[in-house]
Amino acid sequence: MKSGMKPHGVGYKQITLMILKKISKGFTLHKGITIQTRAKTNTGMEQQTTLSVQSNFDSGNIEVVSIGEEGDIHLKIRPDPWCETDQANHMQWFHYRVRGVRGKSLKMSIINAGHASYPTEGWDGYHACASYDLEHWFRIKTTTYDHHTGVLSIQHNPESDSVHYAYFAPYTQERHAAFVHKLQTAHMASGHGVRLRSLGRTLEGRDIDLITVGGDAMPTEVEKHVIWIIGRQHPGETQAEYFIEGLLERLVLKPDAVARKLLSGAIFHVVPNMCPDGSYRGHLRTNAAGVNLNRAWAGPDPSTCPEVYHTLNRMKETGVDFLLDVHGDEGLPHCFVAGLSGIPRWNSRIEGLQSEFCDAFMRACPEFQTTYGYPRDAPGKANLNLCSKQIGQAFDCLSLTLEMPFKDCAELPEPLQEWSPERSKALGAGVLHAILETLPKLRY
Repeated sequence: MKSGMKPHGVGYKQITLMILKKISKGFTLHKGITIQTRAKTNTGMEQQTTLSVQSNFDSGNIEVVSIGEEGDIHLKIRPDPWCETDQANHMQWFHYRVRGVRGKSLKMSIINAGHASYPTEGWDGYHACASYDLEHWFRIKTTTYDHHTGVLSIQHNPESDSVHYAYFAPYTQERHAAFVHKLQTAHMASGHGVRLRSLGRTLEGRDIDLITVGGDAMPTEVEKHVIWIIGRQHPGETQAEYFIEGLLERLVLKPDAVARKLLSGAIFHVVPNMCPDGSYRGHLRTNAAGVNLNRAWAGPDPSTCPEVYHTLNRMKETGVDFLLDVHGDEGLPHCFVAGLSGIPRWNSRIEGLQSEFCDAFMRACPEFQTTYGYPRDAPGKANLNLCSKQIGQAFDCLSLTLEMPFKDCAELPEPLQEWSPERSKALGAGVLHAILETLPKLRY
């Protein structure tokens, strides 16, 4: 959760000009994305193969420096636009596809990894994600980071012709749209009370989707508690949208007793992706204008930060009894929440609610814990530009930031996938237990 050049527009991901320098048995790349090589088949005949690296797709981010004939590939992560509040060109997210690689021994070196936003805590113990089908993601255990050179090396012997590599499993806009419409279909079939609205448009014209479950969600329904769940303020933290997918699946598509009990007493407002522009562009932390959305809640400017502006206005219309802002943390191998201890309205009631919620969450999900996390804010020292702090202060409610790891979860390691989309979804489904236990006490 926790540097620079600016993107040049929609076409900046695709290198269209290739300057090729011929060498023995093929070509090497001076500037471009493709290399042609020849290899002997088992019949002694030569066959030509093409090794290519591409990122000109939804959430793609990589720049090709060079491709060697023997699968030695040098790459660079493209930074986010300049972020004024953070004084940084953030970067850590990468996602690219390599083709023509079956049976090759790849050594992919991200040569500017040392300039990432979180180079030490982010890369130490980190293993890159890979997938052959964009559904099942596994870890490349031969990922290493050299502190002296600042190079992240990913070594892999692919079993298929094409492989995707990413910082974490991507959550694309295509998947988002398909899931949202699946929820609508379930509503039409069973009448669960699901509404899809656009809170407004991003700077690049994309809808900011709001999914409402359990009623029409206006403040006249005072008997129901108002629950807000938002994710991907930082677009590279894709585990947040998987978390929300798991939550909504249980709430709408597979409603068990917990879901039905919750919907009898609560309305859920859910924004699965707060930053669609940054998500599509392959950014780590910012929207198209370079704004860190989670530093804009004290006074969002609609000309640079419409995502927060429109969401906050809707919250003012509906009210908020509980908010969960879902993120991923680059360094810490734990699931945890950041609480409200430093806001001016911090009191024994909010402290008790926070403690009860965390206890209930730990009972429901053994991966969640309270031992490790961020330091508590000193009294009155919370940053009210952050979403959870601002909402907790403005609405005098329980408002938390949830963090999940990019690495494995230290409490329950899983060697093949480490922290994964599946585990994020399970945590999202499990949090409903904690919300249900806390629900009766959310209001005075």
